[in-house]
Formats: sequence, C-alpha cells, structure tokens
Amino acid sequence: MTIYVGNLSYQATEADLREVFAEYGTIKRVVLPIDRETGRMRGFAFVEMGSDPEEDSAITELDGAEWMGRQLRVNKAKPREAGGGQGSRPSGGYSAGGGDRY
Repeated sequence: MTIYVGNLSYQATEADLREVFAEYGTIKRVVLPIDRETGRMRGFAFVEMGSDPEEDSAITELDGAEWMGRQLRVNKAKPREAGGGQGSRPSGGYSAGGGDRY
C-alpha cells in the first residue's frame, strides 16, 4: 500500500519526507510529483513504506499534524482507475486519497 501526503509545503524535499516518515518504519519509495508546465512541486507526495502496520502508524500520527507551516493530509492512496479522464497520463499508479476536486 502507498500513502498519500497532501497539503505539503512547496519547499518540502524527498529527504525531508524520508526523515519524517522514517520514524514510523522502513521507507521503500518517495514520489514528489512535479507540475509539467511550471516545474514546481505540486504540493503532494506518495510514500511507500515497508509494511501495512508501519503505514497505518504513520497515517494515524501524521494526518492533521502541522509540518513546515502546513496541516498535513495523510491517508492511504487509492489506485488510479483506468479511463478516469486523466488526459494523456498512463493508467496505473496512485491518486489522491479522496475528496472532490471542485
């Protein structure tokens, strides 16, 4: 399973996220999506940890926590659905963990 981390500071780096999530277990992968047009971070990330219990602990402790001046939104990422109106994006991967985008 993968964790979605939303409402990130635009100054957050992969190293910053690894440092925070390392307190809860082994980190397999961190992905910080970049906006293609601006080249800036998009304000969210995906963190894959070593086990489900580690991910559950990180979600419980970090969801709603203030970090780098922002209140984090941390939950399980939902698998991206094929044909979900994502333009030219390939199917597969993960999407933000909920909420309407209107």
